[in-house]
Amino acid sequence: MAAKIAYDDVEVGTELSAQSFPVTRATLVQYAGASGDFNPIHWNEKFAVEVGLPDVIAHGMFTMAEAIRVVTDWVGDPGAVVEYGVRFTKPVVVPNDDKGATIEVSAKVAAKLDDNTVRVDLTATSAGQKVLGMSRAVVRLA
Repeated sequence: MAAKIAYDDVEVGTELSAQSFPVTRATLVQYAGASGDFNPIHWNEKFAVEVGLPDVIAHGMFTMAEAIRVVTDWVGDPGAVVEYGVRFTKPVVVPNDDKGATIEVSAKVAAKLDDNTVRVDLTATSAGQKVLGMSRAVVRLA
């Protein structure tokens, strides 16, 4: 599968479609099973509070993975992402209710680079707070 977006058709400032990703306690348990990360801060409210957190928090790698979906959905090929990095700025707090939390992600093309690649800057927030900083991906386009 190749990128469905052509390098020549993209301009700096192009905005990708923003997306919202719901996160529930069940989602975190499923992710823990898939990732092998069973740290109790991700599922045990009593433990999370005892170590100073406001509540159970989403895995950082889960938050990072949800955010990059905006880019992979846009480009049409997860393999087109050649570089991706973030700084974790705030945790995604996941209350124990039917609604859980939501990760809101927007992104835009910040630079056109060499070799048909672009840098995409992402913004990820939850409950009105930025949860990822310096979130950037380099993507190879068609």
